Amino acid sequence: MYLLGFDLGSSSVKACLIEADSGRAVASAFFPETEMAIEAPQVGFAEQHPDRWWENACLASKAVIQQAGARPEDVKAIGISYQMHGLVVVDKGFNVLRPSIIWCDSRAVPYGNRAFDALGHERTLQHLLNSPGNFTAAKLAWVKANEPDVYAQADQFMLPGDYLAARMTSEVVTTASGLSEGILWDFQADEPAQFLLDYYGFDSSLIPTIKPTFAPQGELTASAASELGLAAGTPITYRAGDQPNNALSLNVLEPGQIAATAGTSGVVYGVSDRAAYDPKLRVNTFLHVSHTAEAPRYGVLLCVNGTGILNSWLRNQILRRSVSYNEMNQLAHEAPVGADGLVCLPFGNGAERVLENLEIGASFHGLQLIRHGLPHVIRAAQEGIVFALYYGIQAMESVGVGLQTIRAGEANMFLSPLFRDTLANLTGATIELYNTDGAQGAARGAGLGLGHYKTAQEAFTGLHVTKTIEPDMRAQEAYQNAYGQWLETLSQKLS
Repeated sequence: MYLLGFDLGSSSVKACLIEADSGRAVASAFFPETEMAIEAPQVGFAEQHPDRWWENACLASKAVIQQAGARPEDVKAIGISYQMHGLVVVDKGFNVLRPSIIWCDSRAVPYGNRAFDALGHERTLQHLLNSPGNFTAAKLAWVKANEPDVYAQADQFMLPGDYLAARMTSEVVTTASGLSEGILWDFQADEPAQFLLDYYGFDSSLIPTIKPTFAPQGELTASAASELGLAAGTPITYRAGDQPNNALSLNVLEPGQIAATAGTSGVVYGVSDRAAYDPKLRVNTFLHVSHTAEAPRYGVLLCVNGTGILNSWLRNQILRRSVSYNEMNQLAHEAPVGADGLVCLPFGNGAERVLENLEIGASFHGLQLIRHGLPHVIRAAQEGIVFALYYGIQAMESVGVGLQTIRAGEANMFLSPLFRDTLANLTGATIELYNTDGAQGAARGAGLGLGHYKTAQEAFTGLHVTKTIEPDMRAQEAYQNAYGQWLETLSQKLS
């Protein structure tokens, strides 16, 4: 018996097949093998067409079935993880009306800010725990204002994972957790935020049917099953945004636990049992996947858009792919802590919530042509990513999420010893790396939703620590000094 998880990212769609009883991952694949394109028709725009997601999901699904030598009928449930905050709009015939406006697109910031001011900051924060900002609701408002013909045809809007599931089942459903990610959930009323819908002039019929996070949410149609290489009738039993799902994949379900990831963007995600918010909106609070009315669980999310994408930009554009990521890491170690005064601000992938929705671009400061070389540039970039995350971690602490141990999958930027050491030494936190990823987490979530696992503990059979990085407190002063210089540079940039 197998469980299948999909992780719909902005770089690729990954699939993982796990053996349900042992929790062992038996096959994984991702497509495309090069990064999925993000279209930017104007400055600040970021779009992907949902058809590409579906095509890559089909390729990944068939690949893992073939790798494992599994029979399609042996896959008993499907879980879906997806890039958060995106917008997909479809008509009554389920035709996609425009490319998806994805998470790092910043065009909707003015629409969210105007709603925040018009509805009142105190009221909005008490009910939504966030400003509408640059999230899904504000993106739909942009479509309504700027593409009225598209909006007039819209029958329903969806998050990216809702769309992928709807292609599989022909049923358009979502979750309360998902709506909270789009800033469409009223935490006080425990229902969709009607006052925000009324402000934007959205008909409530645009919101899909709400299903529990862990529960049957539809079954594969015959046509979808054929394209995926699976059996018709296979149920989808779990879905969640990529960061709540990353936390699930690391067994981060209870207050005080912290999960992190550093792919295209970098995220630190902490679980709390109280509905708190940051008045400056640098971090965001959502319903966590483990939330129930009896035991409330909230996810506090810090996001820095420009993390792994900065590292890949250096490799692809500056180094022209002449060296591997491992070789880049080795080069970075040739430069000292603080990169000999070279500072990198990594904010080059859209408006940054941690900077209160400002878009300042990525930049290097203090470059000395005689003193600095490639090792300094690479080290400054990796340190800059960590410093930006630490800047946001301090905002997380202001809403009661502490930091003692960070759990992460052994992937992406966490493969870099320099990145890991800098994060541990700067924060003083122990870092635990696990043999998991988002697709594995989605598969385990599917097992919980199916009822195969009776408890969360059962779902994490097979999960184990692969590396532990302890902070070197003797080195902390050097990292704190480097962070101080970075913070001064950021302050000058923002002034």
